[in-house]
Amino acid sequence: MTDSNYIKIYTGNFAVVKRITIELNDMDINPVVKDQAESAILGGFGGTLAPDFQEVYVHKDELEKATKVVNDITSELEA
Repeated sequence: MTDSNYIKIYTGNFAVVKRITIELNDMDINPVVKDQAESAILGGFGGTLAPDFQEVYVHKDELEKATKVVNDITSELEA
């Protein structure tokens, strides 16, 4: 994202991104999910080398709360 008001907080597979976005939405945080593969396909450029990876962005004002959600989820998955 070129808008400097948004910061990338996570890059990962669809399942984890979906869980993160659900948790963020429950906290009234509206994340933006960028899917490189989908964008490339829609643009007529084919897929990417990592088609299952997506990026999650949040507004910089929500960064602290959103980072905690990501850390909690990723820690749980690593355990």
